[in-house]
Amino acid sequence: MKRLLLFVFCLLTFYFSQAQPQKVVADKIIAVVGDRIILKSDISNTIADMTRQGAQVPENANCAVLDQALVSKVLMMQAMKDSLPVSDDEIEAELDQRVRYFVNQYGSKETVEQMAGKSIYQIKDDARESVKENKLAQAMQRKIVDGVKVTPAEVQAYFNRIPKDTLPFFEAEYQIGQIIIYPKASREMETYVVSELMNYKRQVEAKTASFESLAKRYSEDPGSKERGGQYQINRQDKTWDPAFVNAAFRLKEGQISNPFKTKFGYHIVQLVSRNGDEATVRHILRIPPVNEEEIAEATAKLDSVRKLLVEGKMDFNTAGGKFSDDEAAKFAGPYLLNRRGETLVTIDEMDKSVVSLLDKLKIGEYSQPMPYTDEQASKKGVRLLYLKSKSEPHRMNMRDDYNRIASAALEEKKFKTLDKWLTTHINTYYIMLDPEEGACPQLKKWADAAKAYAAH
Repeated sequence: MKRLLLFVFCLLTFYFSQAQPQKVVADKIIAVVGDRIILKSDISNTIADMTRQGAQVPENANCAVLDQALVSKVLMMQAMKDSLPVSDDEIEAELDQRVRYFVNQYGSKETVEQMAGKSIYQIKDDARESVKENKLAQAMQRKIVDGVKVTPAEVQAYFNRIPKDTLPFFEAEYQIGQIIIYPKASREMETYVVSELMNYKRQVEAKTASFESLAKRYSEDPGSKERGGQYQINRQDKTWDPAFVNAAFRLKEGQISNPFKTKFGYHIVQLVSRNGDEATVRHILRIPPVNEEEIAEATAKLDSVRKLLVEGKMDFNTAGGKFSDDEAAKFAGPYLLNRRGETLVTIDEMDKSVVSLLDKLKIGEYSQPMPYTDEQASKKGVRLLYLKSKSEPHRMNMRDDYNRIASAALEEKKFKTLDKWLTTHINTYYIMLDPEEGACPQLKKWADAAKAYAAH
């Protein structure tokens, strides 16, 4: 299973140069599949990327990554034989997404270009062929393993093979629902915030203050405040608020918008630069404050929702979809999520205000509505919690962890299916492997295939 996870990571790896000068080492071809070569630098770059992105680097990393690079080449070439569709639009979208990732990591396109020593256009152009190969390999992998299923008997057999002294220990896990209501600020507060934003705009236009300094001082967006309100945005990226994108792309370079409203609050935005659907912008976000009376009104509304739940007149999922102002609830349901995007969370994955209530709630109970502050969005609201389930601390077992075990058993079966497919297809391709690289056990099948081809 770990090898399959490594394979997936290698397919998704995106080469990105470091800014520091590096010693130039003569590169060489260490493997060939068909007419596709693998360079020694391809392997070292992949390992460097894994380290940079915080992924676990396996033992014998050079051997493991070369093995997966060879797998990727075979899958890619088979996908081309089978005419699996990968469109230019898919490739461009992937390149744009990866560039945006690095821009968000480093703050601006200019910084990315400086670190890479090349323009964004060159970065994308250099990576285009690699991305296409990876897309083809992924498509072929899906074709091979998508129909693989596991039966309950196979799940049990997989569990029985795990040495009992290595079974993982799981802390208590909770399934906790939440319904959040954010009170609407008064018209007077909204008018005040708009006037403040207009004042910032006048200061920048009068050159008495810079947009960056005002954003650092006044913006309530923690994601961009320290960068002077700067973001890289793309018109086609649906994760951005449409009102924000529309306001930004209506501007000329250097121009500042009038205040406008999004789901986050009120903004002014300045267009720094634009290239087609890509733009660099700065913005200042202000959130109209709510008073105690507005909090009390939201509390009363949520209390009436609680009454419906307690009396059994509405189920929690329906109530969450109907009443919650939490954006995440609209897509993932009204439950807290763990780091893997699942609805079972441990204590260290909850905020302190939730942990403090756990001892007061029994399974199936609802908390009283209580004041709540969303630290990420800097919003004040009212929240109701629902404790749906709780597991006790335990060693992995079939009763409590069937879904986890089934998922692991499925990954193992997929890997075996892929490995069997490779065994029957490797010999249909020309394989060359540098003898210096072929000493690793996991590369034996490739070394054998290379010798068999050379003997013909």
